[in-house]
Amino acid sequence: MSAGIETTDDAVLGGRLRLLQPKRGHRVGHDAILLAAAAGGRAGEHAIDFGAGIGGAGLALAWRVADLRVTLIEIDPALAALATENAGRNDMGGRVQVLAGNVENVAALGIEPGNADHVLMNPPFNDPARQQSSPDARRRLAHVADGDLLKRWLASAAFVLKPRGTLTLIWRAPALDDVLAALAQHFGEVAVMPVLPRPGAEAIRVLVRAVKGGAGRRPDLPALVLNEASGKSSAAAEAVLREAEPLALSAGD
Repeated sequence: MSAGIETTDDAVLGGRLRLLQPKRGHRVGHDAILLAAAAGGRAGEHAIDFGAGIGGAGLALAWRVADLRVTLIEIDPALAALATENAGRNDMGGRVQVLAGNVENVAALGIEPGNADHVLMNPPFNDPARQQSSPDARRRLAHVADGDLLKRWLASAAFVLKPRGTLTLIWRAPALDDVLAALAQHFGEVAVMPVLPRPGAEAIRVLVRAVKGGAGRRPDLPALVLNEASGKSSAAAEAVLREAEPLALSAGD
């Protein structure tokens, strides 16, 4: 039991990270690790993870990029407490800060405008009018959103990012047009990497990288295919999910 909720102690990135997370409800999955692999960063820069949960994506990025400073923002105080514990138990407490609060009001959390080089986010993206919500409150908070939530999160990202700072997000593939429309106000130079469950299948996710103040789109990157036709995890997926390798999207320029 930790932070007042029942937890499990799990290994991700092939055992490179140990994470305490709720036994029930929203748990770290492929999306968080793919997001971290798609995000850029260099030593000495500052990245902010919006809606960080127990810290899966932000800590995976911090593990990959030595000396990157990372801020994790999570609205659920119990999950934020777990994120703080996870940063410490993975020896990242000195460069990972956890803030319990709403990413839609980052100024209230003490974050100055133009403070970050990178923002990464895995926003809630299920429409409650179209999909049945989970009975678990934490899982529902992590997955269900109203129609304007993405625009509000992107406005907050634009607020905290430096000029030419980068945004990386993961979203449902069928709603890519909604993402592109929402990005248009603040972001450009948009690059997209589809994520397929197996060869020849429709994409289930899109990883999107955009530049604050940029313009236009870049060519889409080759898709990441998670599983071979046989059902076995693909070599490309294993490299990201178990070996902590970055995706081409993270390279940016």
